[in-house]
Amino acid sequence: MSEAPLRLILASTSRYRRELLQRLRLPFEVRAPEVDETARAGEEPAHLAERLALAKARAIARLDHEAVVIGSDQVADLAGQAIGKPGTHENATAQLRAMSGREVVFHTAVAVVHAGGGFEQVQRAPVVVRFRALDDAAIERYLRAEQPYDCAGGAKCETLGIALTEAIESDDPTALVGLPLIRACALLRAAGFDPLRHAS
Repeated sequence: MSEAPLRLILASTSRYRRELLQRLRLPFEVRAPEVDETARAGEEPAHLAERLALAKARAIARLDHEAVVIGSDQVADLAGQAIGKPGTHENATAQLRAMSGREVVFHTAVAVVHAGGGFEQVQRAPVVVRFRALDDAAIERYLRAEQPYDCAGGAKCETLGIALTEAIESDDPTALVGLPLIRACALLRAAGFDPLRHAS
C-alpha cells in the first residue's frame, strides 16, 4: 500500500507569494499564520526576516503535523535599518525619499517545516537594489500610478517600480517579489516533497 502524498500549505496571506507558488504547478492550501511581526530590540533586518519566516511556518505546522508548510518574510534593509510595508502614501513617499540614490538590501527568507517528519529549515535570499536619484515629482508619479503600499520599501520592482532603479543583483530571481523559488524548491526537496514529482 503506497503512502499518501504529503500535503503542501503556504503560511501566508500575501497574494504575491500565492501567485509565485502557483508557478510551480503544485497543489497547495493557503492558511493565515498568527504571528507577531514586531522586531526585537536590536534585531538586524536579515535575522528578522529569517525569524518571521520560520515563525509563520511553525505556527501552521503546529496545527497540521502531517503537512509540509512554507513560510516567508521580507524585510528591506537600508544601512542596517529595517524598512517595512508603508501602508500609506505618506509613508511610501518618506521611504522612497530615504532610498533615493542609495543601495537597499531586500532580505527575503523562506522556511519549510514538516512537523511530522521532524524537518525544519530556513534560508535567506538577499537582493541588492540600487535606486536612482529620485526627485519628489518622480516619486509622486510612481506612487499615484502603482500605489504599492503593501510592499516593503514602497516599490514594486517587478512592474513600474523597475523605473526607479539602476541595478538589481540576486541569485534567486523571484526573491524580490516575495518568495525565493530556487531556495523554496531546495527546502521542499530536503523535506521529502520534490516539486517535479508533484507538479501537475
